[in-house]
Amino acid sequence: MAYTIDRYNNTQLTVVEDGTIDQTTDLKLVGKNYAGYGEIQNENFVFLLENFAGQNPPPKAISGQVWFDSGTRKLKFYDGTNFRTTGGAEISTTAPAGLTEGDFWWDSTNEQLYAYNGTDYILVGPQDAGEGITQFQSRTVRDNGGITKQIIAGIVEDETVMVISSQEFTIDNTDAENAIPGFDRVRKGLTLKDTLNSTGGVTSTDFRLWGTASNALKLGGIEAANFVQTGDASFTTLASFADVGIAVGDNNDLRIKIIEDNKAVIANEVGQEIFVQAKNEFGQILMPLRISSNAVEPGRVGTDDATTETVSLGSVTHKFNNVHATNFTGLAEKATAVVVSGTNRNGSESATSGTIAARTSASETINSQTIPAGSLKATYFVGTATQAQYADLAEKYTTDQEYPVGTAMCVGGEAETTACNASHICIGVISAEPAYLMNVDCEGQAIGLKGRVPVRVKGPISKGQAVYAWDNGICTTIASTALVGVALETNNSEDEKLVECVLKV
Repeated sequence: MAYTIDRYNNTQLTVVEDGTIDQTTDLKLVGKNYAGYGEIQNENFVFLLENFAGQNPPPKAISGQVWFDSGTRKLKFYDGTNFRTTGGAEISTTAPAGLTEGDFWWDSTNEQLYAYNGTDYILVGPQDAGEGITQFQSRTVRDNGGITKQIIAGIVEDETVMVISSQEFTIDNTDAENAIPGFDRVRKGLTLKDTLNSTGGVTSTDFRLWGTASNALKLGGIEAANFVQTGDASFTTLASFADVGIAVGDNNDLRIKIIEDNKAVIANEVGQEIFVQAKNEFGQILMPLRISSNAVEPGRVGTDDATTETVSLGSVTHKFNNVHATNFTGLAEKATAVVVSGTNRNGSESATSGTIAARTSASETINSQTIPAGSLKATYFVGTATQAQYADLAEKYTTDQEYPVGTAMCVGGEAETTACNASHICIGVISAEPAYLMNVDCEGQAIGLKGRVPVRVKGPISKGQAVYAWDNGICTTIASTALVGVALETNNSEDEKLVECVLKV
């Protein structure tokens, strides 16, 4: 007759037929009248006795089954899904699955302990950052009298950067194991590295307490009681000083004082100048005024002593009434007349005798040439011109038609000149804006004879190449008798364009 095997919770596990061995579980279940059952049954007892000891979990485990993991030497139980450690922590290189809230996992790769909160793994310790030790450590050290003291050391990458102590003492640094580099005297509270007794308790390196402190014992190593409050200081009575005044600067450079007859003086005791600074509407600090022993001058720009600020004396809304001076040297915005040899001379835009030449206010055309606004007119100019606005020397010649700027020209045609071809001799190029125009009153077009002008060129050209007239006043780099000039720029376009050249005609 077959056996029906039930679990403790009264659920059926399996049915063992007569004369058979059932292997539903990791224990072999013996059927009725099975010959040689003794060995099997005794082995089952041994399996139970050793809790299925082995490096691999029993393959047919049922919930509640106990297994001794001989690889980790941990006793584990089967929860219906996984074998879990009955005591201590799960040991693995990766986070194990199937743990319940409160279980531990030892990360064997990083040697850290985690606790499982039902959702995530929370690091218990040790904390780790970088290659060295980064953590707070409780330590016992000896003072220079051999008495042990308890401290908390703040360590980053094996370097102790601060010490917290409830006592003040001097560390015994004669013992290397007891010494803490950068610390000699430990104060009550928090002491930063390099806050040494030899520096008066002031940190000598860049270790700092950053943030807002409500109070301080010292400022720059000087007791706070030695300072006078500034900034938002509020004086309820007048702060008075004797006639000797007050001084500013390492060497009492600037002084405010009272001299005889109650004259108030602002004086530089050191140096030869006094500067006045003011902030503009953009928040920039400027220096509009400087005072020396024999002059009142505009201030300098920044720290450049050779450059002065551009400032005004008075303004549109705040004017001086009268300015008295022996001489005025500088630019006046306007004047009724200018005195020349004792005679008042008025300004004029025309070439009128006995007037001061003034720049024209509008452009106009004279002899087919546009004269821009701001020009000066005169019957003759006597003197030496050292500069010209434009670049070429030109002269007017009649042409058989109106040619565009840059056209190479030669003598011929129905007028004095015509467009130049390769077999001609080029005399110049139609100029756009000559620096000096000869025969300005003659008919015709301005032809540039010397200097630099834009030239009509077809095809690619490189800076430094010779330019020759080719056809109808258009130039190329093909050599001919009609040399025009030398290119001052490179242009790779195949089309016609204007190229700046030096004339060589």
